[in-house]
Amino acid sequence: QVQLVESGGGLVQAGGSLRLSCAASGRTFSRITMGWFRQAPGKEREFVATISWSGGSTYYADSVKGRFTITRDNAKNTVYLQMNSLKPEDTAVYYCAGRSWVYVSQDSGQYDYWGQGTQVTVSS
Repeated sequence: QVQLVESGGGLVQAGGSLRLSCAASGRTFSRITMGWFRQAPGKEREFVATISWSGGSTYYADSVKGRFTITRDNAKNTVYLQMNSLKPEDTAVYYCAGRSWVYVSQDSGQYDYWGQGTQVTVSS
């Protein structure tokens, strides 16, 4: 089992930045592919970004490409999501997720472990 705890959400003005963190405990973190997803009110959960075990491969949703950066620190069992140039449409609950498989995935159904979520609100 892997336990995931997100932090770093909050209220920010459009154009601002936030950095989300997700601390993991349990299984060997360096063998967990990690991802970030988000869910806005009344909408389905959607893929944001994912990162491979080593951090060498990353993929982003088109809506955040060039603005968000996913990284991980395996020594600290933590994955990060740096969010820049935030827009009101980025407002959502952000979830980190993990899967015990070497390949990255944009499909939330492929992830085994989930955090409780952290709220990000971007005001216009």
